[in-house]
Amino acid sequence: MAKHVAVLMGGWSSERPVSLNSGNGCADALEQAGYRVTRVDVQRDIAEVLAKLKPDVAFNALHGPYGEDGSIQGVLEILGIPYTHSGVLASALAMNKARAKDVMQAAGIPVADSLLVHRLEAARAHAMEPPYVVKPVAEGSSFGVLIVREDAINPPQQLFADDWAFGDTVMVERYVGGRELTCGVWGDEAFDIIELVTAEGGWYDYDSKYSANGARHVIPAPLSPNIYQSIQNLAVRAHRALGCRGISRADFRYDDRPGGTGQLVCLEVNTQPGMTATSLVPDMARHAGIDFPALVSWMVEDASCGR
Repeated sequence: MAKHVAVLMGGWSSERPVSLNSGNGCADALEQAGYRVTRVDVQRDIAEVLAKLKPDVAFNALHGPYGEDGSIQGVLEILGIPYTHSGVLASALAMNKARAKDVMQAAGIPVADSLLVHRLEAARAHAMEPPYVVKPVAEGSSFGVLIVREDAINPPQQLFADDWAFGDTVMVERYVGGRELTCGVWGDEAFDIIELVTAEGGWYDYDSKYSANGARHVIPAPLSPNIYQSIQNLAVRAHRALGCRGISRADFRYDDRPGGTGQLVCLEVNTQPGMTATSLVPDMARHAGIDFPALVSWMVEDASCGR
């Protein structure tokens, strides 16, 4: 009998649309691979739904708070349902950019200088000399990210907004110029590296990530062999340091511009990388000769509790 997979998607975070897109794409691929699939739009009664459904495996296609911060992972542990991606601790750590940075720095992985401040404090005065980036501590898909340019007189006034939805504590991080690079980890092996080249030469924001013509994925990234190998090694080390399982993806900046700093930093590790048609990890897998049904099948067979 075919293994019954519940694909968890949707939820109620800012990333709900991305999750539905990822989830339906993964469900289609799993059906193509021969699994029996139930698509579950996750609401707050998810424990009750899963207890009745009794799937063999939960494929976690959720993004954002509650889906990749250890919350749903804890529910699945309590219910004893094997699940994909990282476990409770690694998910919670990686989702909190500041805590993840502490762990990576302790493991010798280069990161950009940063500090945590209240958003109103960051709106009143520059928390560090520009250029810098303001990031919500626990959001994905670039939600709430603000770039403060070198010539900015004032800090970002959006932080004063009454409808600011990304928490009162923000991370102010030194801006590292240069190239935007990303490297996926599959089990314990690094995929090839993608360089992200946006259509307007800007940064890799939400629109660049999820619109059809938002960014060009250059794979393998044109880098010198020593830098290429260094990034792959750092991606695997970050995956291990945070305790990730299954698939993860580490994002980097490398400043090799003429007169640049030469700095290479790991920005963050994503334990629930997007699985849409324009997503990065499926592109990396295809480049390695692994089609999408084979990739998601591997993730289902890798699923477990106690991750």
